[in-house]
Amino acid sequence: MALLYKIAIFFYSLLIRLASPFNEKAKLFVKGRKNWRETLQNKIEKDAKYLWFHCASLGEFEQGRPVIEEIKKQFPEFKIVLTFFSPSGYEIRKNYNLADVVMYLPVDTKNNAQTFIDIVKPEKVFFIKYEFWYNYINELKKREIPLYIVSAMFRENQQFFKNSYLGNWFRKMLFQFEHFFVQNETSAQLLKNIGLSNVTISGDTRFDRVAAIAKNSKEIPIVEKFKGNSTLIVAGSTWKADEELLVEFINQNKNIKFIIAPHEVSSANINRLQHLLIKRANLFSQINETIIDNCQVLIIDSVGLLSSLYRYGNIAYIGGGFGVGIHNILEAATFGLPVIFGPNYKNFREAVDLKSLGGAFPIKNLGELEFALNDLVNLKTQLEKASLINKNYIAKNVGSTLVIIRKIFDDRDLAY
Repeated sequence: MALLYKIAIFFYSLLIRLASPFNEKAKLFVKGRKNWRETLQNKIEKDAKYLWFHCASLGEFEQGRPVIEEIKKQFPEFKIVLTFFSPSGYEIRKNYNLADVVMYLPVDTKNNAQTFIDIVKPEKVFFIKYEFWYNYINELKKREIPLYIVSAMFRENQQFFKNSYLGNWFRKMLFQFEHFFVQNETSAQLLKNIGLSNVTISGDTRFDRVAAIAKNSKEIPIVEKFKGNSTLIVAGSTWKADEELLVEFINQNKNIKFIIAPHEVSSANINRLQHLLIKRANLFSQINETIIDNCQVLIIDSVGLLSSLYRYGNIAYIGGGFGVGIHNILEAATFGLPVIFGPNYKNFREAVDLKSLGGAFPIKNLGELEFALNDLVNLKTQLEKASLINKNYIAKNVGSTLVIIRKIFDDRDLAY
């Protein structure tokens, strides 16, 4: 099976290289790994102590980030190596200031794994959520370097839990981990069923992250003035399918204000959105005190503001639910905003939880969107109830990071 894995990795790398002249993500994947040995050797300090964090992409980074930040606060003597598999994570977080080295993970070959670990010499390693790279895992185990997985989620249909030759091969990887920090009881039970007891149900570190975001959110006075005394709906990370529904609702309503923060902020997409709207809409980059009073829709044509915009909202619409899946609903929920999203949400535990509790409202079409928004806008008690549900849900689930830190490090060394 190891030989088949080696062949699969070879052909995967080859296909990425062949695609790189025609695909931007493939191009970044290849370019970012060029001369990685020399790059890493130049960045690593010979006598420093390193911890290595690996994330597939941006979402996993947000789960690993609270652990990195707590370690840097409690144990500043450690330096951090942060690796990404995907360009969508690396390109956005390559300048993350709490990591001393940020780079792409070299492709998972035996030689790459040995060389990478030879250079970094990590004291502890953290893979976030779903990352399982055979050669890296094996090499870490051989060297007795503890490997932890953080905010992991396991499902019964994964190969690890199948009684097959392939399943057995995958399952062996799990026995190389020092400890599993999982999000829920289901994940813990699946691991225990195959003989793994080194498991802690720590929850999801994203709750700690969004709580910190809420605490440190920026004040944006022009948005506060834009809202005034109106009900404000913040639509975050929207895609075309989301926007087409929202525009239908916006064009029919005059007493509600809207902020739309599209996932894609290219000028072409922003222009498309502006042309769909009948109501007076302005771009955030062009807004000023003189025109804001007559504006009903504010379109965010830059990135990095969304988490702070939610503080001014009354209701949130979260995009992505008509595609592969919804974006982060916790950033809105932590401010107590009821959340509305499209139908593809069932792989997101927090969305399922909040729907069952009454703080989230999935929709499939314009009629359901109108019903959900009108209900929340017109019934004050319904809005207040959903808002309280979401605030309490966040508060109940914070603390995962400290569970992890206390388990891994000697509690006597902690500053709390």
